[in-house]
Amino acid sequence: MNFAKEETMNDEKRKILIVEDDSFVLDIYQTKLTQEGFEVIAAANGMEALGKLEKEKPDLILLDIIMPYVDGLEVLKKVRSMDQLKDVPIILLANLSQKEEVDQGMTLGANDYLIKSHFTPSEVLKKINKYLK
Repeated sequence: MNFAKEETMNDEKRKILIVEDDSFVLDIYQTKLTQEGFEVIAAANGMEALGKLEKEKPDLILLDIIMPYVDGLEVLKKVRSMDQLKDVPIILLANLSQKEEVDQGMTLGANDYLIKSHFTPSEVLKKINKYLK
């Protein structure tokens, strides 16, 4: 028997996809979540995120709204229409001025939204853990 392999399978890291076009913000969250033991999949825009979602299923998605190529709301619509991903929790990351987009995102099926300037990475981590329980 190979107990080491069994242990690894049960001890699999939770995957979080972060979709954020601001490389500084992306780096902060990527560092924080990696330190907390998560496997982080990073995408700099919606198009890149959709490509990664074809190959991997994250346990949670942190999704910026305003991005080049494909915006967060379009990514949200596509994810919610995919059978294998429709139940993945999605937290929108917004700037204060995006109230209409946030409302639309909640209507489209986002689980929560966070205004970037109002939450520290540690507070965002608490929200993530709430949805992964």
